[in-house]
Amino acid sequence: MQPTAYARRLLTVGAITATVFTGPAGPSPAAAPPSAPSPTAPSPTAPVAGASYGAYTRLLPLADLSARRLATADLVAAAKWGTGSPVDDPVREKQVLDTVARQAREAGADPGATVRISRDQIEANKRVQRALHSRWDADPSDAPVGRPDLAEVREEINRVNVDLVRAIAASPAARAAHSCGGTLTAAEAHVRHDRHLDRLHATALSHALRSVCVRRTETPIELR
Repeated sequence: MQPTAYARRLLTVGAITATVFTGPAGPSPAAAPPSAPSPTAPSPTAPVAGASYGAYTRLLPLADLSARRLATADLVAAAKWGTGSPVDDPVREKQVLDTVARQAREAGADPGATVRISRDQIEANKRVQRALHSRWDADPSDAPVGRPDLAEVREEINRVNVDLVRAIAASPAARAAHSCGGTLTAAEAHVRHDRHLDRLHATALSHALRSVCVRRTETPIELR
């Protein structure tokens, strides 16, 4: 399968974006997924053991948007492969983190938590890029034929980041709850099933979500 086609499928199939939130008052109905989940997969309306339905609906968009952002890693990897452009781009990464911190303040979200989650999103994205580059180096016949426009891909990343900030702003109680870990695991499992993630992207998704739940011992990030 060409990675660009896989990425486009991930960007469009089963989308549950943070736009389900209209504000602190609560969520509005999300669009129904294109196919029904299997009996063993958690559905968006299923109760989650040890957590409220409200917490689940707050964390599900975060998990889904994280998978959508990961899909862009395939496109970034294809855009950079064979060009000599490194996976790491400290200048771009700083721009992204500075932007989400500003957006978090404007949205009433915790800038420190937003930056932590966004940094994990970036690192998960780079993990996918490195894995794909290694795969294509080992077997060039599996490499993408076309080269996506990196500027256009980054525009999509920026759009997803805006929705992620909104989802973070809408979920402080769910992220701070003692049941957050279990609730997030259920949301992640639903997204893995709904988007048919392969092992690479499923593993990266877990990395992207590792700072979603508030850690009791974490120290605030100093933002400059």
